[in-house]
Amino acid sequence: MLIVSLASLLAGLVDSIVGGGGLVLLPALFATFPGAPPATLFGTNKSASIWGTAFAAVQYSRKVAMPWRSLLPAAGAGLWGSLFGAWLVTQVDPSLFRKALPVMLVLLLLYTLVKKDMGRSHAPRFAGSQEAWVAAGIGLVIGFYDGFFGPGTGSFLVFACVRWLGYDFLHASASAKFINLFTNLSALVLFAFQGHVWWHLALAMAVANVIGSLIGTRLALQHGAGFVRQVFILVVLALVCKTGYDNWLKGIV
Repeated sequence: MLIVSLASLLAGLVDSIVGGGGLVLLPALFATFPGAPPATLFGTNKSASIWGTAFAAVQYSRKVAMPWRSLLPAAGAGLWGSLFGAWLVTQVDPSLFRKALPVMLVLLLLYTLVKKDMGRSHAPRFAGSQEAWVAAGIGLVIGFYDGFFGPGTGSFLVFACVRWLGYDFLHASASAKFINLFTNLSALVLFAFQGHVWWHLALAMAVANVIGSLIGTRLALQHGAGFVRQVFILVVLALVCKTGYDNWLKGIV
């Protein structure tokens, strides 16, 4: 419990800034409980991370102007997209998508590095119902990805809000937390319904995750969009290394 709680704290810190907390917590769960069913570890991860995401969303909403008219449709679309993705993964083999994930992350990282000014200033590209439709599309597609596969969902949401909605990294991270809360909720309900949550671990992990989330949110709010951009690059780079090793090199090394 101590090991996974410490991992949950660090995951909450990273995830509250720019997403990617699963990169920390899931490997810790798999290493600590190597004989456990993967679905149970995924469900237990969601049972902790959803609380950190919720607290981060609340903290951001107190300090950052949230575009609620766009976020509510995006969150609703994300919830349904996640449910459909979770159902589809029971019908088809996602192994081909797994192989493509490192390539997608490399392209995302290179684009962010080349576009040095991207996400530094907050200049929304759309307004009113147009922004709501674009945000809903983002929520639906990335929500589907979260239910179908999952790694890097928060980072994909941040990138989409910066690239397609014109947000700076701070506003994008705040918006991503709210959308990610609903995609996590639908996945957690599914895992809990199937009995894939260890509730005896969930409480301690959730408390630790919230503490890490509060620390990470404060850092992001204090240091602004430039800091969030730097953390985003580091997290995506770590995701490239982790997913590349798992899907391309693990069988070779």
